[in-house]
Amino acid sequence: MTSRYRILRCDREDLSMVRKQLHRRAFPSPELSERVRSILERVEGKGDKALAELTQEFDQVTLSTADFCRKDAAERPAPAIRKAIAWSLGNVRRFARASRPRDWRMKNREGAWVGERFLPLDRVGVYVPGGSAPLVSSALMTIPFAREAGVGEIVAVSPPPIQPVLYYALRTAGATEVYSLGGAQAVAALAYGTESIRPVDKIFGPGNAYVVEAKRQLFGLVAVDLLPGPSEVAVVADESARAQFVAADLLAQAEHGASSRILLLTSSAKVLEEVVAQIEEQAKTLPRRAVVEAVLRDHALFVLTRNLEEALELVGEFAPEHLSLAVRHPRRAAGRVRHCGAIYLGAYSPVAAGDFLAGPSHTLPTGGSARAFDGLRMEHFFQRASVVEYSRSALIRVESRIVRFAEIEGLAAHGRSAAVRVSPRKLRK
Repeated sequence: MTSRYRILRCDREDLSMVRKQLHRRAFPSPELSERVRSILERVEGKGDKALAELTQEFDQVTLSTADFCRKDAAERPAPAIRKAIAWSLGNVRRFARASRPRDWRMKNREGAWVGERFLPLDRVGVYVPGGSAPLVSSALMTIPFAREAGVGEIVAVSPPPIQPVLYYALRTAGATEVYSLGGAQAVAALAYGTESIRPVDKIFGPGNAYVVEAKRQLFGLVAVDLLPGPSEVAVVADESARAQFVAADLLAQAEHGASSRILLLTSSAKVLEEVVAQIEEQAKTLPRRAVVEAVLRDHALFVLTRNLEEALELVGEFAPEHLSLAVRHPRRAAGRVRHCGAIYLGAYSPVAAGDFLAGPSHTLPTGGSARAFDGLRMEHFFQRASVVEYSRSALIRVESRIVRFAEIEGLAAHGRSAAVRVSPRKLRK
């Protein structure tokens, strides 16, 4: 067991070193940044022509300019697939409606009305990974939020060829435009616009390293949701945990591929031993066994803590995308956790439920960024404006303070803009 996987024991390790191993920050490689910069420049300078060239270069697919945009009717998949998609859409839309931000106002100390107004964005772009494994769930976890927010134009891009089931999901979820484009070039097209694609106001969705780096470099020209990297999970387990369930969650995460990150923190040596045994047993029957075993060997860490409190503290250092609390009192434990993207409470809340259909978006912060960023939410599809409304009586109460601030900062016209409303005759003299 100990030779096959990385296992740390907090009773034998320097705790500061354990924290250091768990603490992460994502840094783009200079080589990748330069390659992406070159792609962005080509799309900005050559538009559709660059998109066709880059699609041939990276996807080995020949597309004419007219082929970028998909306008055909979506082919209906089998009834069981349609029902699964409809179920997920129903949950996501209900969650989106419940979390919709609402205008509000209150009176401040001098009696002026202050508040916030939320208006949906006009035009957004959604990147949906595709290729050999179409991520239908990514379409369902993003586009319905935009639709429920009231966004008028929802532009979906996905690498060619877009498989029929994914195209059906994109259209059913509410995409108003669909383009067969992937990679950094698709993000560039959404940001800059081309002869065939009008630019968007904000770009959403997960993708590979090229997509994430393109979003990073284009931030400012357009808004972006977040920079999600490789998928990851952390499980905190106490002596009550079902080893079979914990192992299944870890294997499910490893199934995402070579860049996935896996962490188990448990205060029970017995549970740790049983989980490792279950991993060995369950992995034998998985179609992607080689991929799963490579992830567990190279990117998994098992930590035996001295108690549950220590495990809950340490998982905050890791700041995982997904956190499963396989403990006796999961709600109480959740109150002790500082940083994570999504929390799954108790034995019967598999991360896969959140991935596919629970309701909240599965687009979440990764690479330790959950310390400062949160996952995709309804508010991200709105433009927020603060609202300020003073009456003359309210302004009179604070006019002298506004003038004082203006004097401190050497901005005479600022002070006069308040004073003229209170004593216009005095200023004319």
